[in-house]
Amino acid sequence: MKEFTYVVTDPEGIHARPAGLLVKQANRFQSRITLHKEGKTADAKRIFAVMRLAVETGQPIVVTVEGEDEETAAAAMEAFLKANL
Repeated sequence: MKEFTYVVTDPEGIHARPAGLLVKQANRFQSRITLHKEGKTADAKRIFAVMRLAVETGQPIVVTVEGEDEETAAAAMEAFLKANL
C-alpha cells in the first residue's frame, strides 16, 4: 500500500470540474484509490463520493493506493493533484 498527504491549494477546493478529472484519472488504474479527510473516506473512482468529502482550500487529504499497479497509480495521482488542485 502507498500513501501520501496533499494539501488542496485550489481556491475553490475540490469542486465539480476537478472532482470529475480526479475520478477520470483514478479510473485509469486497477488499484483501489481512497481519499481520507477528517475521518471520512471516499472511493476516488466515484464522483459523488469525492464531492461528499467537501474538501476546501487548505485542507489536507490522505490518499491511499492499494493494488497491483499502486506504485504507478500513486505517482500519477500525486502528480495530478499537484497540477490541478
